[in-house]
Amino acid sequence: SDHPEIQQQIYRKDDKLLSLLKDVYVESRDPPAQVKDRSGEHLPCKQEEKRLTKLGQLEELDVKRVPKGKISIVEALMLLNNHKLHPQIWTAEKIAAEYSLELNEVNSLLEFFIPFTVQEFPKETKKAI
Repeated sequence: SDHPEIQQQIYRKDDKLLSLLKDVYVESRDPPAQVKDRSGEHLPCKQEEKRLTKLGQLEELDVKRVPKGKISIVEALMLLNNHKLHPQIWTAEKIAAEYSLELNEVNSLLEFFIPFTVQEFPKETKKAI
C-alpha cells in the first residue's frame, strides 16, 4: 500500500498475456516411485498387476479390476459354483490358470468353501375335514 502505482500494475488486466495463457496446455506425469535397495541404488517401485474380472453378465454386481492373485467375492461364488456343478471341467488347475491364482490356494478354497444347496420340500396338502 506504500506504492499505489505498483498495486495498480499488479491488478491491471493484461489481455495479451491472458490470450497467451489460454493457449498453454500442461500435461504432467510423475516418474515412477523409486525404492532404495540395501546398496543404496534406486530401484523402480513394483507396480501391482491387475486383471479384469471374469463376470460376464454379472459385472455390474462387482468390482471391475482386481490384483493378480486375488479374486472378487462374485468371482469366488461363480468359480465355487462352477466347480460344484462341473468338477471334471472346472478343476483346481483350470481355476488357478483362469483366475491367476496359486494352485495350493485354489485347493484350499475348494476344500473349505463349499456352496450349499437349497432344497425345497413339497408342501403337505391338508384336506379339511
